[in-house]
Amino acid sequence: MSEIQRQIDTLRTRIEEYNYQYYVLDNPSVPDAEYDRLMRELQSIEEKYPELITSESPTQKVSGKADSAFDSITHLTPMLSLDNVFSEEELSGFNQRIANRIGEQAERSFTCEPKLDGLAISILYRDGKLERAATRGDGNIGEDVTQNIRTIKSIPLKLRGNHPGLLDVRGEVFMSKQTFDNINQEAIEKGEKVFANPRNAAAGSLRQLDPSITAKRSLSVYFYALGTAQGVELASSHFHRLMKLKEWGLPVCPEILRVQGQSGCESFYQDILARRESLPYEIDGVVYKVDEIAQQSELGFVSKAPRWAIAHKFPAQEELTKLEAVDFQVGRTGAITPVARLEPVFVGGVTVSNATLHNMDEIDRLGVKVGDTVVIRRAGDVIPQVVSVIMERRPEEAGDIEIPKQCPVCSSEVEREEDQAIYRCTGGLFCDAQRKESIKHFASRKAFDIEGLGDKLVEMLCDEGLIENVADIFKLEKEQLAKLERMADKSAENVIQAIEKSKTTTLAKFIYSLGIREVGEVTASNLAHHYLTIDTLIDATQDSLESVKDIGEVVAHHIVAFFKNQQNLEVINQLLEGGVNWPEIEILSEDQQPLLNQTWVLTGTLIQLKRTEAKQMLQKLGAKISGSVSKKTSVVVAGEAAGSKLTKANELGIKVIDEETFLAEISRFQEIE
Repeated sequence: MSEIQRQIDTLRTRIEEYNYQYYVLDNPSVPDAEYDRLMRELQSIEEKYPELITSESPTQKVSGKADSAFDSITHLTPMLSLDNVFSEEELSGFNQRIANRIGEQAERSFTCEPKLDGLAISILYRDGKLERAATRGDGNIGEDVTQNIRTIKSIPLKLRGNHPGLLDVRGEVFMSKQTFDNINQEAIEKGEKVFANPRNAAAGSLRQLDPSITAKRSLSVYFYALGTAQGVELASSHFHRLMKLKEWGLPVCPEILRVQGQSGCESFYQDILARRESLPYEIDGVVYKVDEIAQQSELGFVSKAPRWAIAHKFPAQEELTKLEAVDFQVGRTGAITPVARLEPVFVGGVTVSNATLHNMDEIDRLGVKVGDTVVIRRAGDVIPQVVSVIMERRPEEAGDIEIPKQCPVCSSEVEREEDQAIYRCTGGLFCDAQRKESIKHFASRKAFDIEGLGDKLVEMLCDEGLIENVADIFKLEKEQLAKLERMADKSAENVIQAIEKSKTTTLAKFIYSLGIREVGEVTASNLAHHYLTIDTLIDATQDSLESVKDIGEVVAHHIVAFFKNQQNLEVINQLLEGGVNWPEIEILSEDQQPLLNQTWVLTGTLIQLKRTEAKQMLQKLGAKISGSVSKKTSVVVAGEAAGSKLTKANELGIKVIDEETFLAEISRFQEIE
């Protein structure tokens, strides 16, 4: 056997296997770009050696076959596939071939359509009633999916208007992006297998043996061609025939457009490519069809495709490459994310060398290892991601991917929450990856409330190396601030004064300012009033913390992990040594907390008080402050421009008072104290 023959046999075997996976199993193992590359390579060799072409070659037939689980249907006319072009030069070649056969035409009309990424279907209507439906199959014989097609709401069971006596119409069944996301989310929640993409989901849904399952999948369809039509006069234009389908009640893609010449085709391509991500369905290119039916007939067909139509494919959104290594990045909240380092590959219009692996659960789901050949997907501006592994190409030396035990930035302990996929660094107050966010939180209004120390100034101070952690705020000097861009002496002086003023706070605010995960204002207040001192809180055990009001196992774990970190404790000591202080918490009896066990909600704008002052007043009297209205709400304080919370309170019949009444009641309670 010659080397060329071996090469051809290898290509044919691989393509047939990929055809089987794609069309029969609805589970392709390689991206379309890899399939197209192999097919074009085979076509190129066969063009050079036509004597080696056989009728069984994938280049000589439409891919796929009827599945034995369904009855077979022979199409009235074959369902052919389309040849592809990938550039303007190849599109020019398509136009030139047309001109060579039927003559030059300055402005030949074309019907342009998005190339939907779904499952081709043929539906036969007799006397206006849906009689049968079949998948493409091998182009001549398809699978009988009539009962499943009947469940698709957009497909009419009976045609409208002056319809043909016999109509064989072709379309594409697809699943919208939103439906796809919903189905996969539901599968994740149930612990079931997710679909790889909307095309797989549509194919798998249409080919269910139980039509009730298909009915639940919310499939859609757009029709794009007539196979046979008897008993009615048809337009001489392909575009107008599609418009006639709409009159008969058959859905047609709203993006279809009739254009003039190659320039019109190219403009359509660029417009759809630019809007690709905003379309509600997946497409992988556009289709150009000679609009005049007479010209279509004159051009005719090759063995498996019309000469009058071509698919212009978009740059591949998926490609194959090698995963060379995995690094771990630390985000601003401490989340540790695995990042794949790839052998550079051109995909989605750019060269990609990195891709996200999301988290360790995703790595386990993919079964990916270092050294694997992987499928990379990049759609629009979305961060490239690894979507699957080509298992048959795994090398023997492929290595497992393991999460680091210490933060790669600050070497703090890494923890994983129970039932969560994310690992996090515990060094929240000093880890370089998190410090800007921890400082912004520390200086914010609900924490130390340092006026003038906003996000932009924090960014500058960190970038200039003037502060490394929150304790460094209290070491700043006026001269340092005055040298910064857009900071005059007066502004610098104001910030220094605000910093000095903020040193006196409350234990609750101090706890909140530390940025312990899931410790908000209410939890911080509960901790402060339970433990009374910061030292007692630092020494608290998991069991002790779980005994505090509204604190469960997860939050208690976060608190223990935070105070277990020695570097976090060093920052706290620096804060106290820098002059941060608060008054001792007065232990109040139940008599001194008349609002104990009550839940209050503040909404709208308060005129005479800051929202934080009102909260402090209520908390001192024993009330719990909530951000939402429910049946458990005791009172709602409604300021100016109160919105949905006030509406809900009225609907539930909850007591509502204005700011004046609130101040009067607070004064009355204070007199009782």
